[in-house]
Amino acid sequence: QVQLVESGGGLVQAGESLRLSCAVSGRTFSTYNIAWFCQAPGKEREFVARMWNGSTAYADSVKGRFTISGDYAKNTVYLQMNTLKPEDTAVYYCAANSRFSIVAREYEYWGQGTQVTVSS
Repeated sequence: QVQLVESGGGLVQAGESLRLSCAVSGRTFSTYNIAWFCQAPGKEREFVARMWNGSTAYADSVKGRFTISGDYAKNTVYLQMNTLKPEDTAVYYCAANSRFSIVAREYEYWGQGTQVTVSS
C-alpha cells in the first residue's frame, strides 16, 4: 500500500512558475510508476507527466514547460511547472500504479489533489 500527498499549488500569474510536490509513504516511490494528472472543472482527468525506472513522458501540452523528477532522500516526486498558462488551471493529482500507463482509470493510488490557478 502506498499513500500520496500533494502540495505546492496556488494562484499565480501567466508566465510564472510553481513546483508541486507528491510526498510518497508506504513504499519507495521508485517502486511505482508515478504520474501527475490534472482535472479542470467540467473536464475529464488528463495525463500530464509520468516517471519510472529512469523513463519519463509528458503530455504534448506541457512538453518543454513542465519537468517531473524525484528526490530519493525525501521520497518525493516533483512537478516543476514553468511558463504557466491560464489553460493550465486545474486540480493536479499525483497517482501511482505498477505499470506504464497514461490512462487515469488504470492507476491504483491517488492523492487528494492540489489546486493550481493561473490568472491572465
